[in-house]
Amino acid sequence: MDNKINNTWKIYLLTFISFLSGTLQFVIGGILDKIAVSVGVPISTAGQLGTAFSLAGAIGTPVIIMITAKMDGRKRLLMGLTAILLSTFSTVVLPGFGFLMVSRIVLGIGMGVYGISAYSIVAKLAPPERLARAMSNLSMGSSASLVIGVPIGRVVANSYGWKSIFWAIGFFIILAMIAAIMYIPTSKAEAPIPLGNQLAYLKKPRIAMYLGAAFFMFISYSVVNSYITPFLIGLMPLIEGKMSIILMGLGIASVVGAKLGGFYADRLGARSTLVGGMAIQAFALILISIVPKTVVLICPLLMIWAIAAWICGPTFNFNLISVAPEASGIMLSLNSTFVQFGFAAGAGIGGIVLRGFSIIAISWVGAIAVVLAACVALAAFGHTNLSTMTTLSNEELDLEQLEN
Repeated sequence: MDNKINNTWKIYLLTFISFLSGTLQFVIGGILDKIAVSVGVPISTAGQLGTAFSLAGAIGTPVIIMITAKMDGRKRLLMGLTAILLSTFSTVVLPGFGFLMVSRIVLGIGMGVYGISAYSIVAKLAPPERLARAMSNLSMGSSASLVIGVPIGRVVANSYGWKSIFWAIGFFIILAMIAAIMYIPTSKAEAPIPLGNQLAYLKKPRIAMYLGAAFFMFISYSVVNSYITPFLIGLMPLIEGKMSIILMGLGIASVVGAKLGGFYADRLGARSTLVGGMAIQAFALILISIVPKTVVLICPLLMIWAIAAWICGPTFNFNLISVAPEASGIMLSLNSTFVQFGFAAGAGIGGIVLRGFSIIAISWVGAIAVVLAACVALAAFGHTNLSTMTTLSNEELDLEQLEN
């Protein structure tokens, strides 16, 4: 019992670190307009900070994970945290948009390494029957940053300037690193898997389709979330004074969704949780596009969208580990890569939409992308069922031949 309690608190420590790093990732969306003015670029250009962050995570993370394959989990986790800390301070110390872009690249790699290391450690700390919930708790750290970090970041930016946010987070990351050194146990690294064998997992139709579904779903999420502040102001120009409250509401919805994701994945299974969550996202985004643009209609629909999106997030990780439990680290790395590619594509597409179309087009693009994600996911689960039926038929045939 004592060991179980200790492991629970270790998971919550990792969750708190995820909250800090999640704030670094998502706060940009809440203060994008202020950053754009500060560094002298258009909002659509500033939005490409998200593209740089995500591409760096997608490309750099698997390379670092492969290079450090023999490193124990805690050392790799601390390496990721060191990169996060360096990027945090370089954001406020180095001048100009170019250095800001470099800082986001370092942050993307650091967060990718930390995230995979944290999920791998949680997978070893949590009992099998509570694995999905433990992973949703870790994901809840990122979603909590949307509740607390992003809206508070908006308030702090209004009062003290946007760079003060990064000074404060850097201080807490130093404390978190000390706690991780003291309390997170070393963990045996998985046996190194050659790059060719890692890429071979992409040749498996089920895994490739699951990753494709994650890619399209996070395009949908990113195209809206990366530009959430200009999107809301564009839809409802008079809400500037209420922006922090609205961002907090969306953050609360994200925490609720992350918690429900683990609960439903354990109770209903990954198929119902993922497909149902994506269907709700599409429905909410379509309604946002067509209903009157009032706070009383748009804000509840955005909260429903956020809940559904965060229900799906941890479920993708849980589902992929279930498909290939012998290579959980590789599955988490591949999923992280495709998620970050989705974030990058969504931020890039959102910038194009802002420059060339109406602001409302963002929600239409998000709806189309998540419908594609749901279709790919259904195809993946259908292929799973077909493979299972084929296996069972072959086993029955073998038994019949033995009896004869």
